[in-house]
Formats: sequence, structure tokens, C-alpha cells
Amino acid sequence: MANELGRTVIHRYLYARSWGLGDRKVPSATTPCLIQLDGDPEIPVKLAPFLTTTDNEIPATLTFDARLPLSPPDFQDESPKFTAKIGHVLPPSLEEADAGELAETGALLPLSWQRLNHDSKLTDSDLQPSIVVLVDAVQLAAQKDKLVRALTVIKNRFPGALVWTPGLGGPDNAAVLVWFGVDLFDLSRSRQCMAANLLLTESGPRNLVSGTDDSAEMGCQISQWNNALKEIKSHLAGGTLRTLVERQSLTSPKLVEHLRHHDKLSLTNANLGISHVDSNTILHCNSPISLENPIITKWVDYMTNDYVAPNGIDNVLILLPCSAKKPYRMSKSHRKFMDAIGISCYHEVMVTSPLGLVPRDLEEVWPASHYDIPVTGDWSLDEFARSEAMVKALLSRHNYHTVINHSSMSFQLDGIKYIETRNGLPATSRDALDNLRQAVAKVNQDLSPRNRRHHRILVDNFQSVARYKMNNDRWLEGVKIRGKPPYWKIELDGKQIAQWSNDRRGFSLSKSSVKLIAENSSLKTAIIKPSIKWKGDVFASIVESFDEGINSGDDVLILQNNQPIGLARATASGWEWDKIPGIVAKGHQRI
Repeated sequence: MANELGRTVIHRYLYARSWGLGDRKVPSATTPCLIQLDGDPEIPVKLAPFLTTTDNEIPATLTFDARLPLSPPDFQDESPKFTAKIGHVLPPSLEEADAGELAETGALLPLSWQRLNHDSKLTDSDLQPSIVVLVDAVQLAAQKDKLVRALTVIKNRFPGALVWTPGLGGPDNAAVLVWFGVDLFDLSRSRQCMAANLLLTESGPRNLVSGTDDSAEMGCQISQWNNALKEIKSHLAGGTLRTLVERQSLTSPKLVEHLRHHDKLSLTNANLGISHVDSNTILHCNSPISLENPIITKWVDYMTNDYVAPNGIDNVLILLPCSAKKPYRMSKSHRKFMDAIGISCYHEVMVTSPLGLVPRDLEEVWPASHYDIPVTGDWSLDEFARSEAMVKALLSRHNYHTVINHSSMSFQLDGIKYIETRNGLPATSRDALDNLRQAVAKVNQDLSPRNRRHHRILVDNFQSVARYKMNNDRWLEGVKIRGKPPYWKIELDGKQIAQWSNDRRGFSLSKSSVKLIAENSSLKTAIIKPSIKWKGDVFASIVESFDEGINSGDDVLILQNNQPIGLARATASGWEWDKIPGIVAKGHQRI
């Protein structure tokens, strides 16, 4: 193992990673970081833990040297050292060509568009490189969508590898590239700017300001890089990288183009998701680009195609506006709405952007409980179209008698009784609230509904959450809800099987739930190798098989010898479980 690269994921967000390099307990450096090239000034070793050189042969050989002790098990000497022939790299436009000498295959894996299209060795399951170099990244970036297509293939095939796109990165696009899955950067563009007497900043190349300490010298260029990489790491750790990515993409039409293409491609990975986040995580939705955030579009897909309302309340649909405060029911406006409605047996659904619709029964889960948007009262055509399509999809799967619309959008809904209560009025105005109150009263006369008790509401909400976050809600049949908000205890036959965790906006499953979960197939599973005595976390090396549908943050049922032995929380999604080093799930219950 002396020439292997020790690496552990510290933070992840979809395809983006911050890797700890070296000893996983005390990393020597973290990504994203720089690579020192021939001719670069001395860069601080923690900022640039690798040195690369390329010889003058044809085809050239690339050497990749660690400047720190990064090789297990001892982490003593400056290692590893990787070499690989780059091969003949044809222009991306010649993608049909299959000619020339291919690059070598190993721990250092040079790839090109041609090789991705023609080299069958890349499908070998034993090929697990430490570093992937997309050697024609600059050329791919100039074409329609080839860069993001190449990076998406690389991340899905080699999720355990560090990715370098030579010559492409700068402080002005590094966040976007990290979002695509890039980990390593170089100073090529900074060199070009220095030669042109420009400073490459997070906003792009700019002229120097006379009479200030501005300088195009490499020390200032590296300082810009240092600041940019620290900001990326901070946003990754805080779960807000997308906010930085959207902001940075607006500095260049090409970056917006790449981001839009990447968002579409991300939808092809059904398991690229996050099921739980910390309660203080905020999903900023500040621009139209937010509509295509994979986190958002996954919610939209679920609400459009799979969501089912709690039993017995799909008779009347009440559409309400959102609120800045989450969950909505805690806001002043929603307390007024609920007072005007005065009954709990109808289906309340919030109309909002960019999520489209948020049912009351799912208002406490990610991402519905975490998003933040600028509120103007006006909606774009795209926002309106999304919400209207989702309302119609909801109607098609339920048996609503009436739609009462108190939201800020007006819809054309055929074949159903439809009541508008706003008519241009502010949602919390006395007249609008009176209209809402009267509309509900009229429906009550027609339907003579029975109110739901508080216990029934809680069970309905938890079942809805289980259908959204788990395989099914069967494990909740016959449960009793005890305790006080926000930490409700869920009991079955006098035993606590779970608790509602306000901190993670989800269930904290107890040890007594394990067999119940297994009997009802309510969680995705991972099978531990028979010879392993499972004590701590779940490492990729001890897993025999697993459900590929696992999302980061999911609770996972752990099986061994066909028996349930505990629960773990996934730190990685299923698409990367068998291809990454280190921990894939944190164990939290064992029987």
C-alpha cells in the first residue's frame, strides 16, 4: 500500500467533494486544492499537495508526485508517485475516430473524449484509479455539452477518484467545476493573466487598479486562488455550495450554459440525492437557475408522479401561499389561514417557487423546510407553468370534490368545482380571509365533514413522511404518538420504535424498530459479509451487496446471514458505495 493515495470524503454535496488526503483521522491536506506545475513558483504545500511534470516524449508521460506523506499505512514518506503515458489525444470533434496509442491504465488515469467513447478497458470493474485527468478539458469546454457529459461519466464510473481538468480552472469558475465533480486545479490561467498584466479573481480576469497595491504577480494570483478555495470548502461544509455555484455561474454565459446542461444530466442519476440535512441548512433559491437544481427537480418529480395525500382528506384541496418562516404553520400568516379554515379534514397544499407545491403533511422535511426565496408576489412564466402542471397532476391522482384557491396564482382547472378567494387581495387581508372562511363553510354544508383529531393528524403526517423518505409506511400501522412537540415519540405495543427528530427533520429509529422495519421491507438494505463482526461504521470493504437506490442521509437496514442486525445512516449514495474508500454509512443501532 506504500504507493496508494489515502483519501477520505470529509464533505459531499451531490457530485461535489471535499477530500481529506493522507491519514483519514488527521488529513495532511484537503481538496479542492492546487497542483504545482513545472515553472510555477513554490506554492504552500497544503494548498498544492501534488507536483506534476510532463516529459517531451511523444506520446508524453505524466508524473504525479505527492509533496506530503499521503500513502497508507504509515504516512511517513512523501508519496505516492504515479506515472502514466497520456497517449495520442485526438480533437474532440473526431469522436468517431478510434486511432492512435491510448493512454495507460492504472492509479493515474488520463482520459480524453476519444478514450471515453472507445476504450473498453474503462468498463473493467477492477479499475479504480486514485486520480483521473481529463486531458482535453479545455477543448471540451468550448463545445456544447461535452465537458459536463465527460465529467458526469467520470464521476459515475470512478466516484472514488480525484478529478483534474488541466488548464481549465480559475478562481472565477472553480466552484462550478467542483459542483461538477472536479477536485484539483492548476495555475495555467493565472499564468496567462500574469503575462497579460491582469489579475484572475473570483469575478474573472480584471485590469489592475492604479494607485493601489494591485499586482498581477504570481503571489497575488495564488492569493486569489487561496481565497476562492477556502470559500468553496466553507460552502461545502455548510451545505450551501449551490448558492455559491449559482452566483459564480452568472459571471459568464458559458458557465450558465454548462450548469444548465449539468443539471439536466444529473437527473439521469436517480440516486443522486440527499434525504436529510442539518436543521440550520438553508437552500437558497435566488435566481431562475434554482428551478433546475437537482434537489429541487427531484422534489418536483416526486410531487408530480408519486405523492399521495393522507387517507380521507383528498375531498377538498385548499391551495395556500407560502411563507418566509418554516415550517409554514409556525408563521403568523398561516395561523390566520388555519383559523379561517377552522377544520383539519381538508388537504392543505402550499403553492410556492421553486418547489411548486408543498403539502402540509410534508412541510417539515427537506427541502420544503429549508428553502428560502425572494418574495415579491410576482411569478415568472416558468414558475407558474411548473405549479399549474403539478396542481393538475395532483388532481389527476385524487378524488377532490372542490379546489379552494387562496394562493397568489390563478389556475385554469376544468372538470372540478373551483373557488377563488383572493381576487387580487392580500392573502391576510380581512376580506380575503373572510372569503376563505365562507368558501370552507359552503363546502362544509355540502360534505358535512368530520374533523381529524390531533393524534390522527400526527399519524397521517408521519405516514406521509415515511412514504417520501422510506420504502413504505407499513411499519407505522397501529402506532401511538406520545410526548410533546417537537420531539414526538412513536410507540407500538407500548414500546418506542422511533422519535421525530426536529434537528434532522426526520425519524430517529430505535433498536426495537429493527425487526419491524425488516418485516415490512420499509428501508433500503445493505448486506455485511458473513465473516465480518460488525462493530462500528459501515465501510465499503465490508459490504457484500446493497440497494443502489440509497441516498445520502438515508436510514439503511443492515443485514447479515439473512438476518437484520442493525441500522446505519448513509453518508454516501448507493451509486458510489462499491467504488469509494472509507465510510459509506454511520452505524447507530445494533441488535
